[in-house]
Amino acid sequence: MLGDLLGGRANAAAIGRLRQPTFVKLYAISDLHVGYEANRRALDTLPAFPGDWLIVAGDVGETEAHLDFALAILTQRFAQVLWAPGNHELWTVPGETLRGEAKYRCLVAVCRKHGVLTPEDAYPLWPAEDGPRCLLAPLFILYDYSFRPAYLAEDQALAWAEAEGVVCADELLLHPDPYPSRSAWCAARCDYTEQRLREAARQAPLILINHFPLRFDLAHLPALPRFSIWCGTRRSEDWHLRYPVIAVVYGHLHIRNTQRRDGIRFEEVSLGYPRHWRAERGMAAYLRQILP
Repeated sequence: MLGDLLGGRANAAAIGRLRQPTFVKLYAISDLHVGYEANRRALDTLPAFPGDWLIVAGDVGETEAHLDFALAILTQRFAQVLWAPGNHELWTVPGETLRGEAKYRCLVAVCRKHGVLTPEDAYPLWPAEDGPRCLLAPLFILYDYSFRPAYLAEDQALAWAEAEGVVCADELLLHPDPYPSRSAWCAARCDYTEQRLREAARQAPLILINHFPLRFDLAHLPALPRFSIWCGTRRSEDWHLRYPVIAVVYGHLHIRNTQRRDGIRFEEVSLGYPRHWRAERGMAAYLRQILP
């Protein structure tokens, strides 16, 4: 019934695990980037967290094999894993043929093989007795170049970034097929997501999970300020107010922090490239506890 109420295809194998209320913790991390050997080693030595859940908010790696490798490990370490895609996962790198929506659907299939919940599955109800009654909502919304100064038109955004020598690899590797542009794909995903959130909001408060930050004022990169145009969409700016949201989890920026907007907690939970974290601390030190 939960799947019927909330939309999306329920991952039956994963939903079946949710029956027993228990005292568990919800952790989050993103940007594992297992294409790097140091990150793979850290993931391989991550200790087990029996009974606990984990949010993986995108950029696990660049290929289907990267995602399969990481989820095979994480699903042995945690009772339940939830995934939202990042831009790196959606890349079509040399040697691959799947593009755009087809690549995304392939990644969803990899998740379902491992019993991992995705933005295409029913939002699970948090099962713990020592936390709020809420739904965990993995999202997949992209960017539409609207994280730019108000005086710039959309068709000027790329030139504005390039004037400072900033060009995202997405421009070469992230294809929007069958949509005419990444902005159009983003709009379609926002339409789909808003419908699902309206339905979910009638059931319980929400924890929103997306790779990209949901607000422009969170897409602040001091070293590369004009990279913001590849960081989200203004369509999600007020979702934490339009829906009964208790927390928002995201990554992408490689700048770990906790911020509040309108009393709502926004958690950037990325690990990042090897230069962004300390290997001697291990990956467990970078897990962010979201609940309780």
